[in-house]
Amino acid sequence: MDEAIADREKGLKAAKGRLAGAERRVVERDAELDARRAELERGERRIRELDQVSARLAERVVAREVELREIRAELAHARERSDESLQALTALADELETVRRQARGQATRIRLRALREAAELTERIGELGRHPGEVREGLIESLQEAIERVGADSEQEEIPDLVGMIAAANGHVEREPGELFEGLVEVDVGPLSDFSQLVGFEDAAGGIGAMSEISVKRFKQGRATLAMRFKQPVELLRELEDRAPFVFKVRDRRSDRLVLDVGE
Repeated sequence: MDEAIADREKGLKAAKGRLAGAERRVVERDAELDARRAELERGERRIRELDQVSARLAERVVAREVELREIRAELAHARERSDESLQALTALADELETVRRQARGQATRIRLRALREAAELTERIGELGRHPGEVREGLIESLQEAIERVGADSEQEEIPDLVGMIAAANGHVEREPGELFEGLVEVDVGPLSDFSQLVGFEDAAGGIGAMSEISVKRFKQGRATLAMRFKQPVELLRELEDRAPFVFKVRDRRSDRLVLDVGE
């Protein structure tokens, strides 16, 4: 009987030990579950924070896309304006070149007209010296008319007559059709007294209608080499003789090169 009771007590003690162990494991499991719940809550908070960050980033991306579309539109407008400005500048350059040619031609015509008036006045003065009583009134009227014509619009003047007069004043008379030059031609001219004389010659040559390009390649020791390009055949010598501000002689003549010596 006693043994049975002892065995029962032993069994109760063992059961109590197992129960205590089970209770400890339950406590440990509860602690672990609490830790997992806390970790899960932290993860959920982190997910919510990341969602908020993602939403803000998405809003920023949308805003940047809107800004990029606006910038692209502005760039397209800027390109259109730049193209329009370039076209306007090109048209303005063409107009300036036209005005420059017209002004150069007008100045040349005014100079030629002045030469003609000077020649006429010289002749009238000579007549006045021979017949002062008969020519005095006519001379005064001629002076007034000359002043009015020089100040008037030179576009109404006929160029062929003026060109012929300056050619005659330059020591040349009416000639047969001369040699034609075309394409790129080099003109060596000299001696020139100073740079202004070179500029005058360049301006005169630039007034040739067939001229498409002219540039000064060299200017050394009073001689200059100019490159002239013509878009169509032209009587270059005749044009230079008619337009040059000085008298010259032809030292060498080739199809693509002229050597001119300036006279006294």
